[in-house]
Amino acid sequence: MAYASHIINHSKKLKNVSNLLRHENAVLVRWFSNDAVSSRDDLLKIHRHVYVPVESERVINSSAISSVSSVGVFKKKFSSVARKAGSPIAGSFLNRGFACSKVQLKRGFSSDSGLPPHQEIGMPSLSPTMQEGNIARWLKKEGDKVSPGEVLCEVETDKATVEMECMEEGYLAKIVKGDGSKEIKVGEVIAITVEEEEDIPKFKDYSPSVSDAGAAPAKEPSPPPPPKQEEVEKPISTSEPKASKPSAASPEDRLFASPVARNLAEEHNVSLSSIKGTGPNGLIVKADIEDYLASRGKEVPAKAPKGKDVAAPALDYVDIPHSQIRKITASRLLFSKQTIPHYYLTVDICVDNLMGLRNQLNSIQEASAGKRISVNDLVIKAAALALRKVPQCNSSWADEYIRQFKNVNINVAVQTENGLYVPVIRDADKKGLSTIAEEVRQLAQKAKDNSLKPQDYEGGTFTVTNLGGPFGIKQFCAIINHPQSGILAVGSAEKRVVPGLGPDQYKFSSFMSVTLSCDHRVIDGAIGAEWLKAFKGYIENPESMLL
Repeated sequence: MAYASHIINHSKKLKNVSNLLRHENAVLVRWFSNDAVSSRDDLLKIHRHVYVPVESERVINSSAISSVSSVGVFKKKFSSVARKAGSPIAGSFLNRGFACSKVQLKRGFSSDSGLPPHQEIGMPSLSPTMQEGNIARWLKKEGDKVSPGEVLCEVETDKATVEMECMEEGYLAKIVKGDGSKEIKVGEVIAITVEEEEDIPKFKDYSPSVSDAGAAPAKEPSPPPPPKQEEVEKPISTSEPKASKPSAASPEDRLFASPVARNLAEEHNVSLSSIKGTGPNGLIVKADIEDYLASRGKEVPAKAPKGKDVAAPALDYVDIPHSQIRKITASRLLFSKQTIPHYYLTVDICVDNLMGLRNQLNSIQEASAGKRISVNDLVIKAAALALRKVPQCNSSWADEYIRQFKNVNINVAVQTENGLYVPVIRDADKKGLSTIAEEVRQLAQKAKDNSLKPQDYEGGTFTVTNLGGPFGIKQFCAIINHPQSGILAVGSAEKRVVPGLGPDQYKFSSFMSVTLSCDHRVIDGAIGAEWLKAFKGYIENPESMLL
């Protein structure tokens, strides 16, 4: 009770709850009593502006939701009953908990340090795979008033740059992590908000405590040093024979030669033992080596200085820091390649009919001021229809089951200066070619502008990547986009000579190579071949896609 009174004295929102502290416990006891079912109306008397700390919310919610089982007391979930009764305090619990689920908020209270009530805003989790993020830029500055729904800052996640919105009304008192802050863990404090404008200067030198959520885990204590082993003197065995003296050194070891003479002898593979030195005390000098070589008929250059080892020139380089999208792409591709048993199926497809249909459709589009249709748009449509025809390839592996999707959502690989993005075309099997072309164009532009939202790239069931049209790559094998089970790599089209019916008959046709990468846990070889057969049928007879 003393702690609650301390909170009331320092919070301006808790002015009318003196009666609440005296009667709240009695009201809740009567609520859970079998003998006072009609006492639910007492809950309606609780004032709406109840300032409840986050820590208390968790305790109350957990205890209220758990079933109460004892003699004379019935089981009831407080949250559901309170909603039926229209309890304001229940609404406060539920609404505040929901707001904190997306953006990490932690309520602080005034203490002996003189800090007024405030909220610590943590780095939110803006995608299912996000573990850390970067602050791209702040759209609000310290001292600005913020309202629910207003954008506070732009956060660079593992997939895109996402706007982070404010959840409660107040003032931005302190920005803990400024523009360009890198590798901020989810839950780590990035800003402080207060309720009253006059409280802003009190947080000028504020720094979050080490115990806050998102703080780096403490280092593991170093293992204790191994116990010292006492050295025990080994007794000297008298029975062992004494070590024999080393044999006398060979004659060459006793030879003396100048460094120049030794280098010259090594260069011409001459043994010093075969040369008699003419220097002081029998020292072998350079002239002795030259005379020996001359007697053997070998010419020794007058000047044969041994070149000094020249050090290789230092490499000129620049270190480019990893972007968030680059790090996540690298980790996901490495995980996919190490954990998914890939196998690859390649087929050549004649695209003459496809190119003819594309020309006809583009003529219609140009006449109606529409956008042109690319070969990749037709490939996406054919892949989607093939997945609908062979649904086993539209699946994902799980430890206990294989999940087969009813929606055909095609991810399309888009290369940008920031990295590789895979925006998704949802229900591609049900959309027309012009719709697919327009969505691909819009999503590709968003990817280049680094403005993709999570809904723009999440939920794909299959991926198409094309290096043929833009780069002229004939054929390549792609890495599966986990947790999917297949990805289609599209190469370029090239003209080939095709034999005709007669011996001297031939014609030219354009062929395109495509390679399907499959997860062998989900897609057997025959199933993958069946999917490629269906895809080839749609490409070689493109009119069937319009049926």
